[in-house]
This record gives sequence, C-alpha cells and structure tokens, in this order.
Amino acid sequence: MRTPNALVGTLPLPHQGRRVLWSRRRTRTAFLWLPLLLVLWITACTHDLAARRETAAALAAHAGMQPVTFDGGRFVLAGEIRMIGPRQPILRVYIEGDGFGYVSPTQLSSNPTPYNPVGLELAAADPSPAVLYLGRPCQYVTPPEARSCEPRYWSTHRFAPEVIDATNQAIAQALAWTGTDRVVLIGYSGGGAVAALVAARRSDVVAWVTVAAPLDHDAWTRRHAVAPLNGSLNPIDDAQRLAGLPQMHFVGAKDEVVPPEIPRRFLEREGAEAENRLVVVPGFDHVCCWVARWPELRTLIPALGPP
Repeated sequence: MRTPNALVGTLPLPHQGRRVLWSRRRTRTAFLWLPLLLVLWITACTHDLAARRETAAALAAHAGMQPVTFDGGRFVLAGEIRMIGPRQPILRVYIEGDGFGYVSPTQLSSNPTPYNPVGLELAAADPSPAVLYLGRPCQYVTPPEARSCEPRYWSTHRFAPEVIDATNQAIAQALAWTGTDRVVLIGYSGGGAVAALVAARRSDVVAWVTVAAPLDHDAWTRRHAVAPLNGSLNPIDDAQRLAGLPQMHFVGAKDEVVPPEIPRRFLEREGAEAENRLVVVPGFDHVCCWVARWPELRTLIPALGPP
C-alpha cells in the first residue's frame, strides 16, 4: 500500500534525525569557539602592530633618531626626531604617507600604521642635523594615546581640518622644543597632501616638497573610480595661496597610484611653470626607488641641500 502523498513530508527520512543532531552539535561547537577565535584574532592584530612599530623604531634608531609624541588636540601624533649640535636654523619635517589604510580595495584596516614607512626612510636618509618625522593620526599609537582613531581618518577624512590642525600643533610643539623658527615640509604620498595643507596655514614654512603626492584628491579618486574623500580638504583649493612659496614635486614616471598628471594639475592651478617645479623620475613608481635615490634627489632643492 502506498503512503499518501500528504504524509511524505511528515515521515522521517533515513538518518534524518541523526543528521539534524550532528548539525546542532556542530553549530553549538562553532559558537563555543567564537570567543577563542576572536581573542586569537585580536592577539594576532596586536602582535602585528607591535612588529610594525618595532620595525620603524629600529630604522629610526639606526639613523640616530629618538621617539617623540605630540598632543595635537584631537589626536596624539607619534614621530622621531634628530637634533645634532646647537640650535639649528631650519627644522626639516617629514610627513608619512597614508600607511596601511585598507586590507583590500573594499575593506578598511583596523590600524593605519604602515608596513613600509617610506616617509620615515626618507627622513632617515636625510643627513641634516635637525630632522623631524611625523606619523599620521593613529599610526604607531596605542590606547590611551590612540584617541579619536576612527577608520574614517585613514579613508574619507584623511585630510580633514582636524587632521591638519593636529599636524600644525605637533610642528609648533617641535619648534618650541628645538628652538627652531623655520620649517621645510616634506611629504610622501598622502603626507604630501598634508604638507601642502599645513604650508598654506603657516607663516614659518620656507619651502615644501612632495613625493608621489595626490595634490588633487578629487581628480585622484575619479581616476581610480573610488569613493571621493568628502570629509577632506583638497590641496588644489590652496594652490594659488601656495604659488609664491618655494616648492618641488617629485613623481615617478611609472607611478600608477599617483601619476604625473595629478601634481601637474596642481601646478597648473598655481599658475606656475610645471617644468620648473615638477620632477618626473624615469623608472620610478609609487615606492621604488625614492629612498635609495633620496640623498641625490634632495640636493636638487636649495632648502634641502647639504647643511
């Protein structure tokens, strides 16, 4: 006799009860493992950040630099400094790039401390007696110094007014501590955009220099078809204010991250001759080979030449 169709759905299939029981046990076991997995993930991230900080500290120490921190109001900024001899006339301030902002094109990192601190390496390669290196907000710092460290500050708000204000405060504190009264700003990548925005708001900057810098982030985000930096100031808006200030902009001919057209747009807005202030280096990309050639390249700028 055939089983009525209406009853088929109510009858247990072979091993159905056993399969459901196994599935429930599996779910319960996975749930019990979640806290441990979370702890392991946090531990790995903490260890990874500690390794990045140790790498930077060793690099700076090898160059005779000492760690410093500055209270910039909303942010605490970490850096390294080298002062040799008596009071120096000019403090050369190097500003780091955006760092490790994204794990993938769509996923923000939990901490922007760079794996490859090119800005720090450039500062370490500068033999000048008065050199300050500044990390960007939330780089290198841990609680309680890591205040206001929201992911937007290494994404859409990376050049926000409060970021520029914190950098300004850090430079003012460094000048007071060193007794120096003039500044040369050098920024790598996103640090170059910060250098431009800071230079436009200070009266003691005698020159500013960028390396592979997105000086028009609206054009830059359009080129890469990524979300605009709506919470950020755009350096190109200050171009005419910066036109009379000595400056030099380096970019790699093979740089696909910040191609030469981006700083060239900035110089065109300034009204200056791009050929006089823009150095397009053949064979270089966004990372290679700025550090290796920096002792040579920096001599192209009178304010950065041999002390």
